[in-house]
Amino acid sequence: MANQTTVTEFILLGLFSDPQLQTFLFLVFLVIYLSTLVGNVAIMLVRRADPHLGTPMYFLLSHLSFSDICFSSVTVPKMLEALLSELKTISVSCCFAQMFFLLLSGCSEVFILSAMAYDRYAAICNPLRYSRTMSKRVCSQLVAGAWLIGSLYALINTLPLLDLHFCGPNAINHFSLIKLSCSVTHQMELVTFLGSFLFTLPPFLLTLTSYVCIITAILRISSSTGRQKAFSTCSSHLIVVTTFYGTLIIVYILPKTKVLRELNKVFSVFYTILTPLANPLIYSLRNKEVMEALRKAVRNSVAFMSSFIEGDIKCSV
Repeated sequence: MANQTTVTEFILLGLFSDPQLQTFLFLVFLVIYLSTLVGNVAIMLVRRADPHLGTPMYFLLSHLSFSDICFSSVTVPKMLEALLSELKTISVSCCFAQMFFLLLSGCSEVFILSAMAYDRYAAICNPLRYSRTMSKRVCSQLVAGAWLIGSLYALINTLPLLDLHFCGPNAINHFSLIKLSCSVTHQMELVTFLGSFLFTLPPFLLTLTSYVCIITAILRISSSTGRQKAFSTCSSHLIVVTTFYGTLIIVYILPKTKVLRELNKVFSVFYTILTPLANPLIYSLRNKEVMEALRKAVRNSVAFMSSFIEGDIKCSV
């Protein structure tokens, strides 16, 4: 081991090798990333500006938007740099840091989604106790707990990497760092598996249980109008949860057949780039309160800019 060369950087394996196609992908991913930032920041600002969006659901939604911004910003800028660079490399330390923040934001998002599912359960199944069940203090504790658990999960999965020795090969494909190590990794693989199991299964079961109870309660409503109104309050979150867990299952859980290995990068791009963009779009397009708040914010911004321009014109005259 002492005579082996220590790897100081990893080679990033891109989606395609065609330079023209990489330029096209750079433009596409740049537009998607900027749209993700604008959409999620808009939801956060509108939620704080509009008093009608002061409910627990929108409080949790704003934190979901923040986690989406963090999740996308961890990987996309480096991906954009790699698409334009001939040397598609990343240092070992930067790779560890990127993995830490990716796991932190990803795990936090899982628990925030489960908190949003519990919020919908409380609103539909126990509406009379909703204000007490989902108080501001409880919501703050749920969000703080999500980020605390995410930090713990990221530490458990990244700190053991510091003890690994990398001597080649150094071509990295979707964070498969353990497979690149020259060290004995059986114990770390076991710890990683158990950590993933313990930190992801409980929020998934909570989300699943919440929606089983929600659907059961909705089906008991006698009027079709009441069922439709109740379902509309959780349809946006249900679509987001289905998209999030669907891509997770495809990328990490399904057996790695030859076909899935080839498509794994494509699904990973969808998971890391398109999902953070889909969340604000789904909540904006399927939520009348959010759409009305956005329209109001746009009207106020246009009115302010018009009055500002008219004031400048009068001053110049």
